[in-house]
Amino acid sequence: MKNLIYIFLLAAFIYSCGGSRNLRSDRIANAKNDTVRIANDSLEYEIIIIEPGFNLFINSVAKPEGYYSQQYLENKNQFLVSEYNSRVRQPQIYNPNLYVNEINYEPQIDYGYEVNYLLYNYFVYFSRQYNQRFSVPTRI
Repeated sequence: MKNLIYIFLLAAFIYSCGGSRNLRSDRIANAKNDTVRIANDSLEYEIIIIEPGFNLFINSVAKPEGYYSQQYLENKNQFLVSEYNSRVRQPQIYNPNLYVNEINYEPQIDYGYEVNYLLYNYFVYFSRQYNQRFSVPTRI
């Protein structure tokens, strides 16, 4: 695929799991059930979010679809992706187990509302879950 937006934080999840091996195995098994995948072959993009608890967050905490305009989400995502990718490139400063892969998000491409909505909410979830702060607060 030409354009790939890919968030794979299973390594961050494994790193953040504490406790016994049984607990870790249970959480990894739950992660398989907590995968969000959106693809559009005509635009040649794909977004995959593997993060335990993200589906629950989307369904119970996040503002509903339609709450934000697509323009608002695109502006936020452009900033957040840039900040996130900057952290990926600085493993000596930022935890490389949290900031694993860069995200290929091109602002000139119209990814549509759903991708922008899920990507933005992933950043909100990520900020809350791992107590990470980006320069501009991500509110929901």
